[in-house]
Amino acid sequence: MILSNESYVPERWHGTMLIIAVASAAIIFNTLLSRKLPLVEGIVLVLHIFGFFAVFITMWVLGPQGESKEVFGSFQDNAGWGSIGLSCLVGQLGPILSLIGADAATHMSEELRDASKTLPRAMVWTAISNSILGFLILVTFCFTIGDVESVLGTPTGQPHIQIMYNATQSKAGTIALTSITITMAIFGCVNNVATSSRQLFAFARDHGVPFGSFLSKVQPGWDIPLNSVLVTFVVTVILAMINIGSTVALNTIASLGIGAILSSYLVSISCMFLKRFKGQPLLPSKFNLGKAGIWVNGIAVMYLSIAFVFTYFPTFPHPTPDVMNWSVLMYGAVVVGSLMYFVIKGRKMYAGPVEYINRDY
Repeated sequence: MILSNESYVPERWHGTMLIIAVASAAIIFNTLLSRKLPLVEGIVLVLHIFGFFAVFITMWVLGPQGESKEVFGSFQDNAGWGSIGLSCLVGQLGPILSLIGADAATHMSEELRDASKTLPRAMVWTAISNSILGFLILVTFCFTIGDVESVLGTPTGQPHIQIMYNATQSKAGTIALTSITITMAIFGCVNNVATSSRQLFAFARDHGVPFGSFLSKVQPGWDIPLNSVLVTFVVTVILAMINIGSTVALNTIASLGIGAILSSYLVSISCMFLKRFKGQPLLPSKFNLGKAGIWVNGIAVMYLSIAFVFTYFPTFPHPTPDVMNWSVLMYGAVVVGSLMYFVIKGRKMYAGPVEYINRDY
């Protein structure tokens, strides 16, 4: 870290090695320590809460105090879009990251007891509690940000680290606060590996991807889809290698993931909205939004439609080819390839979970 060694010059391969190290730790937790995941996640929850108060209190006590009219009434178009509204819409990429984790728990539903009752409630309360904490920490950083231009031009490359340093005026204190956020991010990767591997397993079990029999196999004695977990790790390592050649390419792939998740939300929620709009019955469930369901679905579809489009915008106008957001091209290629696979082979094999559920009922 630059805060502890100002002569350090980060190289692209350093970032690749960090990605592989974090992915390796996530794999260990998801294989050898899989039975301990509930305990680990409970400990991380405690760290999450105490870590929030550590950052929250430190910033308010030591940080520079801005004025309310500047925080809530001042807007800046630092990217040069020429419009505050357009700049805010393009700048959604960062905040959207906080919305795409809500579905993570659903991929673990088959390993939960009474999932149809406990899972939706857990998701709702997680969203409510984290939204409150996230809003409070956002307001805190806005009040203690100080000079915006100097923060954006920080030598650390991470504006939030510079804000912490400006508040504490201590390298040790800044490293301690930053370590909290890094630790939470690492354990977030543990959950990402768990959910992505289960999603791959479930899709493979339904013959929705190539090599389905291999990916859906559960090794005796493991009680986890070990093959899907290991394939998830291998793919992560391969993608990390791209960073050595081009950071822009890796960032494009990362933003591609956001667009892909938003499109999956858009498709699934639109289906729910249409069924409610047509008055068609839904599958039996222990959690129901009642009459508010169609309004919640409708608002979600409208917002996702807008957010999905701006996900593929470049970070600033008139970009050069080397910093252009090429994720829309990659997204289109993946969609076309997936459709071709489905037409040629997938439609002959894929039945889908809905048919299995109906068959059971």
